[in-house]
Amino acid sequence: MFRPCIDLHEGKVKQVVGGALGTPEAVTNFETDLAPSHFARRYRDDGLVGGHVIQLGPGNEAAALDALNAYPGGLQLGGGVTIANAESWLRAGASHVIVTSWVFRDGELNQARVTELERLVGRERLVLDLSCRLRDDRYWVVTDRWQRFTSLEVTAAALTNLAEYCCEFLIHAVDVEGRQAGIDFALVDLLADASPIPSTYAGGARHLDDLALVTSRSGGRVDLTIGSALDLFGGTAVRYADCVAFNQRERISAQR
Repeated sequence: MFRPCIDLHEGKVKQVVGGALGTPEAVTNFETDLAPSHFARRYRDDGLVGGHVIQLGPGNEAAALDALNAYPGGLQLGGGVTIANAESWLRAGASHVIVTSWVFRDGELNQARVTELERLVGRERLVLDLSCRLRDDRYWVVTDRWQRFTSLEVTAAALTNLAEYCCEFLIHAVDVEGRQAGIDFALVDLLADASPIPSTYAGGARHLDDLALVTSRSGGRVDLTIGSALDLFGGTAVRYADCVAFNQRERISAQR
């Protein structure tokens, strides 16, 4: 299934090359003065669920609230989420909170923080962001705007452990994020085979066929977010209307 997104940087809706985020080499593929609520309303009106709003750095709180107010209960919220503000984001209209950096400390997964957060908001409203990069042919979770490698490798054991505390994983393939260079199908296959809960994958999508491939290869266990390639964000490779139609066909098929 297609999952929509709203990426926020410096208070604006943008599409940024993920691996360069926060560095002098950062490239912005798309930027608009349209309010986040503009995109949120489209997702609401088209019946899209499970989308996410991601704050890429500070200064995006007002923009995030603008999106959540336009589609209360229809969007997940990530970026800067901690134990101190998780409940307030849920009260503000987020369906789930997405957490990454806060549950790591000095590059190590802090199991106590994971447990504390799950007890506070509930497993059913917590999504863990395990966005990762390749190193030595293995996938390692990265934090701090995807610049810092942690000691957590994305493996079946890690996914099984963390699935006890959350209802879903969000995973950006950071090395291909924003580059329209093709899906990292090795990572998609890993998620489909090893994760006991649903996952949303983002990074590298460049054709509508990618949506069908991710859905079929994963047996429907992995959803796909499409960013820079989408015409909604200035892309030319994938039509947003086709993604909406794909989801509608999948729902009809599932009801038969």
